[in-house]
Amino acid sequence: MSAVVKPKSPSTGKLKTSPAAANAAAASFAALTAKLDYLDAADINQVRRAYRFADEAHLGQLRSSGEPYITHPIAVAQQCAEWKLDAQALMAALLHDAIEDCGITKPELIEKFGAPVAELVDGLTKLDKLQFSTREEGQAESFRKMLLAMARDVRVILIKLADRSHNMRTLGDVPREKWERTSRETLDIYVPIAHRLGLNQTYRELQELSFRHLRPWRYAVLSRAVSKARSRRRDLIQKVQREVEAAFQSANIPVQLSGREKTLYSVYRKMSEKHLSFAQVTDIYGFRAIVPEVLQCYTALGLLHQMYKPVPGKFKDHIAITKLNGYQSLHTTVVGPSGVNVEFQMRTEAMHMVAESGVAAHWLYKATEPGSSEADRLGTKWLQSLLDIQNETRDAAEFWDHVKVDLFPDAVYVFTPKSRIMALPRGATVVDFAYAVHTTIGDHAVAARVNNEPVPLRTELKNGDVVDVITAPVSKPNPSWLGFVRTGRARSKIRHHLKTMAQSESQALGEKLLDQALRAEGIEQPPAPDGPQQALWEKVLRFTGNRNHAELLTDLGLGKRVASIVAKRLSALLTEQGEKPNALLMTRERFMAHETVSQAGLVVDGSENASVQYARCCRPVPGDAILGYLGRGEGLVVHTQACSVAQRLQNKDSERFIPIEWSDEPVRPFEAEMVVTVGNGKGVLARVAAAITSAEADISHVDMGEEAASDATDLRFVIAVRDASHLDAVLRALKRVPAVMHALRAGGASNGRFNATDS
Repeated sequence: MSAVVKPKSPSTGKLKTSPAAANAAAASFAALTAKLDYLDAADINQVRRAYRFADEAHLGQLRSSGEPYITHPIAVAQQCAEWKLDAQALMAALLHDAIEDCGITKPELIEKFGAPVAELVDGLTKLDKLQFSTREEGQAESFRKMLLAMARDVRVILIKLADRSHNMRTLGDVPREKWERTSRETLDIYVPIAHRLGLNQTYRELQELSFRHLRPWRYAVLSRAVSKARSRRRDLIQKVQREVEAAFQSANIPVQLSGREKTLYSVYRKMSEKHLSFAQVTDIYGFRAIVPEVLQCYTALGLLHQMYKPVPGKFKDHIAITKLNGYQSLHTTVVGPSGVNVEFQMRTEAMHMVAESGVAAHWLYKATEPGSSEADRLGTKWLQSLLDIQNETRDAAEFWDHVKVDLFPDAVYVFTPKSRIMALPRGATVVDFAYAVHTTIGDHAVAARVNNEPVPLRTELKNGDVVDVITAPVSKPNPSWLGFVRTGRARSKIRHHLKTMAQSESQALGEKLLDQALRAEGIEQPPAPDGPQQALWEKVLRFTGNRNHAELLTDLGLGKRVASIVAKRLSALLTEQGEKPNALLMTRERFMAHETVSQAGLVVDGSENASVQYARCCRPVPGDAILGYLGRGEGLVVHTQACSVAQRLQNKDSERFIPIEWSDEPVRPFEAEMVVTVGNGKGVLARVAAAITSAEADISHVDMGEEAASDATDLRFVIAVRDASHLDAVLRALKRVPAVMHALRAGGASNGRFNATDS
């Protein structure tokens, strides 16, 4: 089950139940068996066996209402029977609290009822036995387990939703302080899941019950208002129903016409979101027309539009473009008698079954149409995406974060260039679309065209857009994409790629650092991690606490281990084996490095990604004297030698600094920060910016501060330059601007400074 406190109060002591309570339980089971006519006799016997086992396991336990506890599993099983779930699901529904509350073990359930039933019960069981640092962490882990069990077998979530429905119906029996937490959790988690799986009846009921317990006073006020409106408009609604039935009869279209009323929660939400009064909510009442065939849905639409004027923009065709959860209907809102808006929904009987029961309709179809493949399209893509996300996200909180963004009730429908329709959450971008088509397309996306117009990758998609994603083999996911993607699939794929990339880069950096440290110990090449020296490496790994050689190299690259210490340990172990260090190599590495550029020093050129960072405190550029700091878990951080931050770190942590040098040919521009002091005047900022641009530098950021304007103002620019010489050229260009008093490079690097009076 879920990691939530359920509205029940099981007692571990054996209490005698009253004859009346026992009769109530028996009557409840009789009501369940009355709904099992779709099962054969053998299956019904299996369900009865599970009931007897559950009844004995829960003997003496009472609910908060004082009823025998067994009434709860029976109520859950009744809901599952209405969905025509199979015998295994009904048995799991009856046994769903046996592990959690009664001390029954999973092996016991396997022995008595088989592995499939035990797996269903296990997927529903809370993780009470594990210790979590916070309640939220335990909750996230519990939902991760439940959703993964649901992805493998959707019956898990159907039983869970039936369980939550009964708990919400009886929430009034538990202490009031539990109402808000349980109702809020239901609204945040179970309501979106029910909607995502197309269980509209359950979705509406859970919304309504949550609203009633979360906002009791508002619920009561709205309930009275709707009741009054219902009595005032009864004649009008009856008139519309008579007119519509007569029109369908004249057109020889058989129809089941039924009235439907907006739920109190949806009225409340509409009033809150659109800042409306109750009198301004005009679409409280509507009708549902169920006809035999799809073509008659469209004929019915034409009839209604002939009788009443349609409201512009209120027509939706969910038959041609099915909703994500499998829902199909035609929707239209018309202006009825007395100017009252009335909504109509047209659908077939099969569509109605899916509309009310969603994924559960698979079993309903199985009971009526054995060959139906309806379940193949009902929510299965989303369920499969849960498994994809899990493969890349082992952290429970991160998994739940990804899943939550996929529980959007609204969707946009877009097309591939080959006219394949794709459904995405509202707000989805081109990158979300790319990952929805295929992971490879998302990973290598560089540009896009929407409706044949070039657009940025962060563009939000609209209904009907035709999206063409342009890829390049060398392109990789950008960390900035995480700031705008909307789907859990895209988010998990990007994070997974970045983690993998960071690990491989850190591993390569760690290998370089270890090689360099070993050379300083007089060892030309590190011993191979397998083969004859495998035992040697096992000793090193026990010393460092790493599981394998690759993890050790990654930790060295991230700065979690110090390469010189590992190298000394490795050197000592090699010496014990009789391998002496190369004295000449050791002398050259240790004592000549300060006179010339160390041949073993690391070379940076800007092509590094996650493994190397350029410190923002001094913003080094090619040409600056630099050194590298192995921050704990940060990888290599490059500072200028004059940086005050680096100097403080050297005093405290000198063994974490290593010599590094610039490549002869850096592969990209680098950011530098400047402070330009100008005299205030019209167009000064534009002239300064023009001078920077004329020196072929790009402006990344401008900060003018928040102080009131005075005679002189400091402007802070972050600009992209090729190297230190290019930066000097920019400063000289600024010198020639009359309004510039002086310009200097900010940070701890050796700065060029030019006053306006310099010649």
